[in-house]
Amino acid sequence: MKKRKGSSRAKRIVLYDSTLREGDQSAHINFSKEDKLRILEKLDDFGMDYVEGGWPGANPKDTAFFQEAVRLDLGKTKLTAFGMTRRPGLTVSRDPGIRTILRSGVRVATLVGKTWDLHVKDVLRTSARENLAMIADTIGHLKDRRKEVFFDAEHFFDGYKADAEFAMKAVGSAVAAGADVVVLCDTNGGSLPHEIHEIVGAVAGAIPVPVGIHAHNDAGTAVANTLEAVRAGAVHVQ
Repeated sequence: MKKRKGSSRAKRIVLYDSTLREGDQSAHINFSKEDKLRILEKLDDFGMDYVEGGWPGANPKDTAFFQEAVRLDLGKTKLTAFGMTRRPGLTVSRDPGIRTILRSGVRVATLVGKTWDLHVKDVLRTSARENLAMIADTIGHLKDRRKEVFFDAEHFFDGYKADAEFAMKAVGSAVAAGADVVVLCDTNGGSLPHEIHEIVGAVAGAIPVPVGIHAHNDAGTAVANTLEAVRAGAVHVQ
């Protein structure tokens, strides 16, 4: 992978809101379709760059939401559909999740993929080679259809600390397939700010595409971790 040149210029931070998916998964929260449409319009008024609408096809409510949301006259905000890399052993063109993203009408897709060897072996129950192919095939399939694609590197910090080479190969597969941004996810929310700074800096210096941060708050450090990620080179904040 080509190393990025050192950046001394001011960076523009891109903001990405996940309220309509992760917020909708919070305790005692159950957005209606109308709620989601109103929140999307308010986030657009606020000036959010990207808003993640959820999983197209996951349930009738989200299917109906995307059908209406793609017809809204949004100003700045780009609506994003969330999904996973193709399933092990299944061609990407036959994966139902990818089909629903394409049918949703969005121009931007966020795909979550495994970057921790523990999860590849114990959750996906597949090989490292197949995991890399799943990432590349799915991103490539969407890029061939002119989509903007963000790769959410799930459990990246845990994976990097366990086996940095394995985690970076997963990121490299996403980059080679054409991912527009690689988003490093602290999915367990257990990393500390100094770890985030060190690892984000290492990744940002090693790949030729923008790096993002997606910090969970289980340890109460999500804001600090996000600020440290930006200080280390992240330009996309979820």
